[in-house]
Amino acid sequence: MTKILVRGARVLGGAARDVLIDGETIAEVGAGLDADGATVIEADGLVLLPGLVDLHTHLREPGREDSETVLTGTRAAAIGGFTAVHAMANTFPVADTAGVVEQVWRLGRESGYCDVQPIGAVTVGLEGKQLAELGAMHDSAAGVRVFSDDGKCVDDAVIMRRALEYVKAFDGVVAQHAQEPRLTEGAQMNEGVVSAELGLGGWPAVAEESIIARDVLLAAHVGSRVHICHLSTAGSVELVRWAKSKGWNVTAEVTPHHLLLTDELVRSYNPVYKVNPPLRTEADVLALREALADGTIDCVATDHAPHPHEDKDCEWAAAAMGMVGLETALSVVQQTMVDTGLLDWAGVADRMSFRPARIGRLDGHGRPVSAGEPANLTLVDPAYRGVVDPAGFASRSRNTPYEGRELPGRVTHTFLRGRATVVDGNLA
Repeated sequence: MTKILVRGARVLGGAARDVLIDGETIAEVGAGLDADGATVIEADGLVLLPGLVDLHTHLREPGREDSETVLTGTRAAAIGGFTAVHAMANTFPVADTAGVVEQVWRLGRESGYCDVQPIGAVTVGLEGKQLAELGAMHDSAAGVRVFSDDGKCVDDAVIMRRALEYVKAFDGVVAQHAQEPRLTEGAQMNEGVVSAELGLGGWPAVAEESIIARDVLLAAHVGSRVHICHLSTAGSVELVRWAKSKGWNVTAEVTPHHLLLTDELVRSYNPVYKVNPPLRTEADVLALREALADGTIDCVATDHAPHPHEDKDCEWAAAAMGMVGLETALSVVQQTMVDTGLLDWAGVADRMSFRPARIGRLDGHGRPVSAGEPANLTLVDPAYRGVVDPAGFASRSRNTPYEGRELPGRVTHTFLRGRATVVDGNLA
């Protein structure tokens, strides 16, 4: 079994410690550790975090391997410091059966770069009409605990209630893409001053907020768990804050791009900024940051949405919605939350590892950096500054909104159960 000694790392941003990895577990954490035959990584000035966990990743396989595969997506995840990702169900065929979720799960095991936990569809074909095989997906080898029609909203209140009732039996969670479809027909961007000036169809905040209001009430009525995907407005923050004040079992996520980018960027008509939900206003961005800092928003999730070049390099109206995000997520969080003083590195570990693992009921991830725990770890150089060049991405797609932008921080090493998947910023 391989021994690795990480020497002098700031564990969760605190005091420098040595961390000895022996096989798949952390053997010891302390000062002045020594281990004969261990590979030594000098980590002076680096921050050691538990491996990051993403609750919201699109790996596209099966069906859209031109955009991404489980292998390329998990390589991108490892580069970004992730040791586990939850793969969304909007594949072709849709992950609405035990067979499809098991296929994705097994592809993840074969990749070896990070653990892949499939998310099952709530409804058959994501059509919102009939519940999918929720119990069979949970009982499968994939052990699905999170269900979502992401990309589409479960807009039928009765279907949503039944889903919440069903997953309650095995402590599952329904992750809702909050978008009232009738209020967003023909929508191209956030509804507001910029959309009016550009003459683009507006996507009102209330389209998100009305679904969140309904679903937190349903979750309370049923006594089940609901998770709000990619929350994007200040009003949504207040609804989640209110639901939590009631003691209801409601959690929420925010994407890195909604913590940094605003709808002002749409003035360029560059389709790289076209995303669902849309980029919102500066006031929304600031509200989201504050809510992530105070814990109203539980976690950061990438909504990594790869697309081939031809689906983005076209006119705005015809372009697909979505951005890649696995390889830049931690840097954006450092810029928006750590460097601004809103979160420390222990807070980052909480929002990007501990909480998402707990929401997804993912054993072995989101664990403390202490002896006896699985060696799922990420080593970060917070002093690094670099310009984003998508040509070097591990992802198969290049649709990043950060091309040419300088971002702080870089993952130097990622360990999955003690095995290095990234060494010195490169795939092992």
